[in-house]
Amino acid sequence: MVWRPCDDRHVDCCVKKDRIFSSQAAAPISIGPQAGGQSVLKVLIVEDDLMLADFAEEILVEHGYEISGIARTVAEAVALARHSEPDLVMLDLRLADGGLGTDVAVQLAARDRPGILYVTGNMSQVALIHGDACLAKPYRSADLLRGLAIVAEIVATGKARPPFPQGFQVLNPAAASQAALS
Repeated sequence: MVWRPCDDRHVDCCVKKDRIFSSQAAAPISIGPQAGGQSVLKVLIVEDDLMLADFAEEILVEHGYEISGIARTVAEAVALARHSEPDLVMLDLRLADGGLGTDVAVQLAARDRPGILYVTGNMSQVALIHGDACLAKPYRSADLLRGLAIVAEIVATGKARPPFPQGFQVLNPAAASQAALS
């Protein structure tokens, strides 16, 4: 194993075959662009509650998503996003370092931004920007899967088509108005 910084913040990471381990993250990160000859959507999970992160990872992997990382802090999330270039980000609002998911979204917006699904129990407390949609906690696994599918659709087409899961809100007014017209 060779430890090396992943970014300019010097988050220690170890690359070993097809997995990355962060000295600050509790879970290994799978990497790989394709499965069965088809492109697989890569999802970065940014969640300070490791039980919820593991739950989400299990659900997503079972349904064909690739997990490009699990991060608990703003710095971890930005470093992992820069390294793995996820298609989608499942983003909690309150993170382990006292930072906010909105800080991650702002930093990702400066690059080719992935689709962002905020997943939070604090939806009414903060104006969410730099994201595509929000899903309220607690959520069912089917709601998480549908929420990510809608965000992927927004990224691909600019539109969000119902049905929407319980506790789900489209943040992009243009996508929401397109959904109402459909």
